[in-house]
Amino acid sequence: MLPKLIAATALLALTACGESSVSWDRELGSEVDKGQFGNATMNNALIQSGELSYTVALAERFAAEVPDTINFAFNSAELSDEARSILKQQATFIKQFPEVRFRVFGHADKVGSNGYNQRLGLRRAQAAVAYLTSQGISRSRLEAGVSYGETRPLIATNAAEVRNRRTVTEVSGFVKSNPLVLNGKYAEIIWREYITSGVRPHAGQKADAAAGG
Repeated sequence: MLPKLIAATALLALTACGESSVSWDRELGSEVDKGQFGNATMNNALIQSGELSYTVALAERFAAEVPDTINFAFNSAELSDEARSILKQQATFIKQFPEVRFRVFGHADKVGSNGYNQRLGLRRAQAAVAYLTSQGISRSRLEAGVSYGETRPLIATNAAEVRNRRTVTEVSGFVKSNPLVLNGKYAEIIWREYITSGVRPHAGQKADAAAGG
């Protein structure tokens, strides 16, 4: 009789909790599981190694320091002078982090069919990647395999809109084969770059820089 009473009490307690999205005994990380098997485990592994937090930190730094978006003329994947200038800035940033991979997303406006705009968005992403490669970035660190076409406009309009005709460059993760990247070492990578950027040249270095060569 006692086991039945305990079970009934537990059932009433659970019912009283209603539809609360957070349970006191929920395992850490389960809130990030959106229904795909293994998401919570993957998230916890990334947090423990430091990869997730420092990927996010570097992505925020990239977005703050460098323009991440270039735009295109109507029905074109040709890079303008302005687009090349922005991509050069991106390449300068990317070169500082040989351990990091980047992804370029291609977009189009809503003029034309979805299929055509998917292909156009991909061509735009490929053009941006090709130019970054020409600036000395290894092709293995760049991905242009994703095109959103017309499905993610910045401006909600069916008309031609230059702000929707764009590519966006984002941090996508770390190069696993890079010898500098080990589990738990991502903080050192970011710390190294901050320390280097804050070092001031001493008087002798300033004189050498002024002399040129």
